[in-house]
Amino acid sequence: MMSLKFRLSLMNFLEFGVWGAYLTCMGNYLGVAGLGDKISWFYAIQGIVSIFMPTLMGIVADKYIQPQRLLGICHLLAGGFMLGCWWLGLQAGFGQELTEKSLFVTLYTLSVAFYMPTIALGNTTAFTILKDNGFDTVRDFPPIRVLGTVGFIITMWFVNCAVWDDGSFSFTLADNAHKFQYTYMQFFVSGILSLVLFVYCFTLPECRLGEKKNVSLAESLGLNAFKLFKRRQMALFFIFSSLLGMCLQVTNGFAGPFITSFKGTPEFADTFAANNATLLTSVSQISEALCILMIPFFLKRYGIKIVMLMSMFAWVFRFGFFGVGSPAMPGVLLFVLSCIVYGVAFDFFNVSGGIFVDQECEPSIKASAQGLFMMMTNGVGATVGTLAAGEVVNHYCTWEGGFLVGDWTSCWFIFAAFALAVGVAFALVFHPEKKTV
Repeated sequence: MMSLKFRLSLMNFLEFGVWGAYLTCMGNYLGVAGLGDKISWFYAIQGIVSIFMPTLMGIVADKYIQPQRLLGICHLLAGGFMLGCWWLGLQAGFGQELTEKSLFVTLYTLSVAFYMPTIALGNTTAFTILKDNGFDTVRDFPPIRVLGTVGFIITMWFVNCAVWDDGSFSFTLADNAHKFQYTYMQFFVSGILSLVLFVYCFTLPECRLGEKKNVSLAESLGLNAFKLFKRRQMALFFIFSSLLGMCLQVTNGFAGPFITSFKGTPEFADTFAANNATLLTSVSQISEALCILMIPFFLKRYGIKIVMLMSMFAWVFRFGFFGVGSPAMPGVLLFVLSCIVYGVAFDFFNVSGGIFVDQECEPSIKASAQGLFMMMTNGVGATVGTLAAGEVVNHYCTWEGGFLVGDWTSCWFIFAAFALAVGVAFALVFHPEKKTV
């Protein structure tokens, strides 16, 4: 019989594998499909649904349906709608604009509406099962969560190299327009993985609901998680989580089109980086996997403030290195450095934040509180940040010959300046209790 930690690790592997199939390369396909100027909106949709869906699903998981079962149901729906996106792309044909753009957007919106809550539900499921079986979440959760990043990386590599051409399947690192990273096949991979996870979730141990009590209407709706805002420390934590969340989807949405755009420049057209943007950016997730394992040490030794400050200033370098790099040597080394610091930028905020929220909340609102954290970061923050980034990119860059070209350096420096301002403000005003988590 598989160990509990292995089973939870496999759950995380599939959970983030679903996302990794399209998150960093979707922009390349949207350009082909005639939706290139709407890239920021596709990533903002993830943020918009995260404003309310994780909280609503958290309420359901706290009160009505065990979180591991709700996790599976959400993946059934998310996977079904994502396969609908693949089908519309297939019907339009390879390399062709979508003929039913509105329906494609609708199906994509419904898919991410049910996927985004699963991140918080996955955390709740893992935390609950670990605690019910006597494990320490701070020590034992990060190694489990790291398998999620491994799943994300594996699917990124797969869609970067997989080719479906004239009814035959193959792998290549060479330039090939039929790579999944440029086509609707990335949505097929995501949808299938979601359906696999739907089945797997119903094999996980039970996460029993708390005893039903006479509670107020606000408590029955899970709105009592918002009482956390009454505590200055938690209010500031959520506010800065939202501000830092503005950085989360910027490189997911634009790193691929940015690196691929060098294919439109003769001196860079044949470089490995320009033709394998998804594979190159997977270095970010490799770094993420390694950094997750460092979280227990840094949280226990330095506390949440220092850990989040590390994240904020890592975002400065993440954007800055993109601004001065290029696909050829030695500039490509700056791209690699950008990907390496991403591990600190993402993990020291997202994963540590989830652990911090779990430690600070009473058991009756843990799922709702995770949903609230998700709402502030991937909801409010990511939505505003992605749309703002889209305006910046559309101001400095345009689609020409299938590539998004222009003054990318100014774009990345603007994003870096924002992250720097947030980091300085956080250092000045956030003063948590003198204890470690």
